[in-house]
Amino acid sequence: MSKIRFVGLEVHADTIAVAVADTDGDVRSLGTIPNRAESIRKLVKKLGPADRLRVCDEAGPTGYVLYWQLTALGVPCTVVAPTLVPVKAGDRVKTDRRDALKLARCHRAGDLTAVWVPDAAHEALRDLVRARESAKQDQLRARQRLGTFLLRHGHHRPPGMHAWTQRHLAWVKTVHLSQAAQEATLVDYLHEVEHMADRVVRRETAIDQAVEQVPTPMRAVIGGLQALRGIALISAVTIVAELGTLSRVPTARERRGYSGAVPREHTTGARVRRGGITKTGNAHLRRVVGEAAWASRYRPAVGPALRKRHAAVGADVKAIAWKAQHRLHARYRHLLGRGKSKQTVVTAVARELLGFIWAIGVTVEAAEGQAPPVAT
Repeated sequence: MSKIRFVGLEVHADTIAVAVADTDGDVRSLGTIPNRAESIRKLVKKLGPADRLRVCDEAGPTGYVLYWQLTALGVPCTVVAPTLVPVKAGDRVKTDRRDALKLARCHRAGDLTAVWVPDAAHEALRDLVRARESAKQDQLRARQRLGTFLLRHGHHRPPGMHAWTQRHLAWVKTVHLSQAAQEATLVDYLHEVEHMADRVVRRETAIDQAVEQVPTPMRAVIGGLQALRGIALISAVTIVAELGTLSRVPTARERRGYSGAVPREHTTGARVRRGGITKTGNAHLRRVVGEAAWASRYRPAVGPALRKRHAAVGADVKAIAWKAQHRLHARYRHLLGRGKSKQTVVTAVARELLGFIWAIGVTVEAAEGQAPPVAT
C-alpha cells in the first residue's frame, strides 16, 4: 500500500510553491509551478494516487478555487487559517519555499487549524452581502467628502434638518458657490452621493431576491435569526453567509471564538492578565453582531416590526429570542452599573448574543433535519 504524502502549497496569483512530506520521510521542496488548472492536474498525477495525498494551502485572496480544483480531482484538501500556522520565535527568513515546507511539515504533524470552506450557495450569498457592505462604506466616504466640502465653504444645514435625508439633499441642491470650479466640484460630490445610494439599494434588492432562491434550510435559519431583537434581514443574511451551517460547531463557546470577540489572556503561574478582545476572527460577523447588540440597551419588548417577524417562526425559536432579550438587557444593565464603558458593555453583550444565535440556528437546523436539537 502506498504511503500518505502531505503536500504544502504556498499559493499566489500566478505561482504555487510546492513541498512534500512523506509519512516517515524528509520534507522536501518540489519547486514552483504556475497557478493554472493544467499544472495542478500534472502535479497530482506526478505525486498520486490522489486518494493518498493530503494537501493544504492557506486561506487568502485567491479564494477557494484551488480547493475546488483539487476536490474535483479526488484529492483531500484542507484550507488552513494563516494566522494560526505555528511560527518559530527565532525564524527571521520568510520565502515561498520555506513557507511551503512549513505547511507540509505542520500538516503532517497535525498542527494546522482548518477553516470552513463555503459551498456554492453560501459563497454566492457571502459575495453579495460583502458587496453591499463595500457599497455602504463607499457611501459613507462620499457623504463625508460632500459634508466637509460644504463646511469648508461655510454652509451649515438648517437647524432641525437631519443629515442625508431627502430634505437635506434637496437643500444641498440649492447651495450655490461663487466660483465655477467650486460649483463643478459640488455637483460631482452630490452626484457621487446619489450614485452610492443607488448602489446600496440595488445590492439590498439583490439580497432580497437571493434569499428567495437559497436552499430551504438556509432560508429557515435566516428567518429564525430575525426573531432576535436587533437582527433584521440584512444582518441575518450576513450571519448565515459568514457562519454557514451553525450546527457544524458543537458549542456556543467555539462560535464566540470564531468571531474574535473573546478577551485575550496571558496567564502564567499565579498571574492572570486579560485584555481587550482578540479580533482574530471573522470581522464581518463581529461587526454585524456588535451593531445588533446595541438593541439590548432597551427593556425587553416586542414591537410591531419584531412581532411581524415572530409570526414566521416557531414557538421554540420565539422562546429563545425572548430569553435572549431578558438575559442580554440584564447583562447590559449589570455591566453598566459596574462602571464599564458603553462600548465595552456592548462588546460583552455581543459575545453572549452569539450564543443565542447559535442556539436558534441549531434549533432551526434540527427542525429542518440538519442537526440534533439543542437544549436551551
